[in-house]
Amino acid sequence: MDLLLKDKVIIVTGGAKGIGEGIVKLLAQEGAIPVIVGRNEKDNNKLLAELQGSGFNVYQVAAELTQADQCKNAVDAVLAQFGRIDGLVNNAGVNDGVGLESGGYEQFIESLHKSLVHYYLMAHHALPALKESKGAIVNIASKTAETGQGGTSGYAAANGARNGLTREWAVELLPYSIRVNAIVVAECWTPLYETWINTLSDPEQKLKEITAKIPLENRMTTAEEIANMAVFLLSQRSSHTTGQLFHIDGGYVHLDRALINNPK
Repeated sequence: MDLLLKDKVIIVTGGAKGIGEGIVKLLAQEGAIPVIVGRNEKDNNKLLAELQGSGFNVYQVAAELTQADQCKNAVDAVLAQFGRIDGLVNNAGVNDGVGLESGGYEQFIESLHKSLVHYYLMAHHALPALKESKGAIVNIASKTAETGQGGTSGYAAANGARNGLTREWAVELLPYSIRVNAIVVAECWTPLYETWINTLSDPEQKLKEITAKIPLENRMTTAEEIANMAVFLLSQRSSHTTGQLFHIDGGYVHLDRALINNPK
């Protein structure tokens, strides 16, 4: 299916690795012009070189998105290069372990800046261009807003807000035909996930315990599977879909927990 994304300029925050990388690669394959926005220019350029070497049109902007001015600078850089923005994927963030007991005011506010505030700022600064293009916004969110996790108040709060902003922006932007949707991720294999699990005493056993609780096929979601939905939501093939929270998680959040003990 042609997703009608050829030459569409789409910003992907945290686009150099993990879920963001998966989205960038699929956008490139669909003929879009993905713009990698991330703090580490070396990581950005590594993916840029890989995709450009395969003949794809890709761009990157190095930006520390916890700094408000750099959010604006990133959007301005894209507009200076291309003169348009057709889509925004808010993806960057980190499950940083700022809990109720272990945190405090400064740590909590810092956590929100890492995982929430730049979602608002990137959309705010890109909005005039998105109005012109009647573009789309996709927010990547986490199950922690619905299930809790323990010891991660900042990240859970950020994700609850991501879900809320998705619905709020979908309403506010109706007059401009800008669609806004979210993808809620549960257990997805990424470099950050691998780093975390390798800090545990028995990573292999822990991974088996986690995948056993994922109803569909007892396996982790892949970044490519998240990307498939994200790119569809950015495209005009989803032209009457807005304000939705899509759980791409193999049934992890909503299916009966009894399935854990009785697979198939």
